[in-house]
Amino acid sequence: MVVAAVVTAAGCSSGSSGTEQDASQPLEVWIRQDAGSPAAESAEALTKAFSEKSGIEAKLVAVGVNDFETKLQQRTAQKDLPDIVINDTGQLGNLVTQGLVREVDREGTAGSGDLADRAWEAAQGYDGKYYGVPFNSQAFALLIRKDWREKVGAQLPTSWDELVQLAAAFTNDDPDGNGKKDTAGMVVPGSTTRGYLTWWFSTMLWSEGGDFVKKQGDGFSAAVDDPASVKAVEKLQAMFCDSKVVQPGASTADSATTHTVFESGKGGIYLTGPYMLPRFDGSLGKDTYEVVAAPPGAGGEAAALAEGENVYLMAGSGNEKGQQAFAEFAASPAGQKIGLGLDNGGIIVRLPVNTTLDGAAERKDPRWDVFQKVYDEHGRNAPALPNWATVRQISSEGLNGVVSECSRDVAGAMGELADEIDAELEKQGAKG
Repeated sequence: MVVAAVVTAAGCSSGSSGTEQDASQPLEVWIRQDAGSPAAESAEALTKAFSEKSGIEAKLVAVGVNDFETKLQQRTAQKDLPDIVINDTGQLGNLVTQGLVREVDREGTAGSGDLADRAWEAAQGYDGKYYGVPFNSQAFALLIRKDWREKVGAQLPTSWDELVQLAAAFTNDDPDGNGKKDTAGMVVPGSTTRGYLTWWFSTMLWSEGGDFVKKQGDGFSAAVDDPASVKAVEKLQAMFCDSKVVQPGASTADSATTHTVFESGKGGIYLTGPYMLPRFDGSLGKDTYEVVAAPPGAGGEAAALAEGENVYLMAGSGNEKGQQAFAEFAASPAGQKIGLGLDNGGIIVRLPVNTTLDGAAERKDPRWDVFQKVYDEHGRNAPALPNWATVRQISSEGLNGVVSECSRDVAGAMGELADEIDAELEKQGAKG
């Protein structure tokens, strides 16, 4: 079952003129993918399979990757939300604070016991309640140019310090053998757009024993100015400013740019998700690079950002049973297998949230198991703040300042960033 809808001034309804949608109308399902893409094809297959199994008509809308939030806000203003939204776990707090999603009864969701606890955690809000059904998960691992590593005579790194040393060798020792110093060791999406730098740096920061926020009483407080965090940021700044192991323009690069840097042979180490394997296999060749877990840092433990996507049951729908049925099918083994994109390469399920399905075995590719083990053993979700997306953006801008301006004192800058984060936590009612 699904608990009562969140009621807010948004007046979120799925029908025209502010009225609730007739349950006889098709479920409107949104996914953050570009129309015509292989991923959109997989989502279409998922939607059709659901309709065939349940007898409930559903219509997929592939909303563009770049303007998804804008279009959702437009529909919010029109009080005409879709019934289902499949979107990032990092957007949960934003959706909840606007009252756009309904609460989910975890125990009342069919098959909930087969879904990974870490995936459920990413569907949990600051208040401890659930506001989505897990659909897709992922963790981040290192893609390392194996041919370059062998050329410079290095072993796989066993710590973040060794990883940076390997990046330095890739930058300075002509690993591609063209006689030019035109390669970068580390490929980093350092832009503030959508909080990319925080997104990338999370794995490094946690591995080094630092954090963005920490639990304090019944809430949180900033942790970016703690000693371990400051040391980690100093290492980040040194990568940009001293050893200069990152690619040129890293401080303004988004992931679309960094994908190209790695596959064009201009970068040797890329911390990214498993969804890039098919693309890089085609552009570089699967034997050219290796997939390894990020090593421990000074904190002594390995950690990796875990994230994914939830099926959000949007508030105001006139077909709550249909919403619930779609979410349950999407998380079922049948729905998850469709999402793997085995037939068309449209990967909308990277790592299955359903533990009864072995994604690596289904794909017949053990490299996917590296990502699965990272997720299971070292994966770490973003903190369950009322709105993590805002804190992620603030922290990204603060971090970008110290890598863009090499003379910036890191401890002082992190003190200023901590004040900004604390002010935002206070605003969100989450300051401990």
